[in-house]
Amino acid sequence: MSTLLKEMGLFTYESYLKEFEEWVKSGRTSSENSTPALVEYTKLNIARTQRIHKTFSINPVLKKAIETIRHTYRWVVLTEAWCGDSAQNLPVIVEIAKLNPDKIKLYILLRDENAELMDNYLTKGARAIPKLIAVNETSGKEAFIWGPRPVHAQQLLTAWRNNPEGKSWDEFEKELHGWYAKDKTQSLQHEFIQILHSQG
Repeated sequence: MSTLLKEMGLFTYESYLKEFEEWVKSGRTSSENSTPALVEYTKLNIARTQRIHKTFSINPVLKKAIETIRHTYRWVVLTEAWCGDSAQNLPVIVEIAKLNPDKIKLYILLRDENAELMDNYLTKGARAIPKLIAVNETSGKEAFIWGPRPVHAQQLLTAWRNNPEGKSWDEFEKELHGWYAKDKTQSLQHEFIQILHSQG
């Protein structure tokens, strides 16, 4: 696993954001198989990303858990710019990592350029993103995996897929992003509290 990561073209979140902005300016997205719909999602997602960075408020319990991490980790996030769940969750992961830059080194990988790695972390057989892979830098072993969305958001998606009740994907997606807006990143933060406490 750690060997595979070293072979990948990891890049920083700052570099990813610059690319993100360029894709939007040039009417493109991160995937080679770009479509007008994916380009439109990318435009929406840069706005979502920027908003979350501006409004993010850290849970004090999570702040303490991050600041007292004992080991050094590499956090690698598989994502794509057109992904709505990534726009809602990746900025939060970044803000969390910023709280302890000496212990958490965060990098981004594009899913479609790293299919071999992605296929090791499928969600119910799908290449669902974002997917965070946390690796202990000392041992080279996986510490934990998170993604592609908070548990409650995943439950909403599963329920819709099992019984759409005539609701289109576009209608469901609006509902899902409405949930994210009301949740204000709290579900994700609570999940990270549980993960970090389990690490000891």
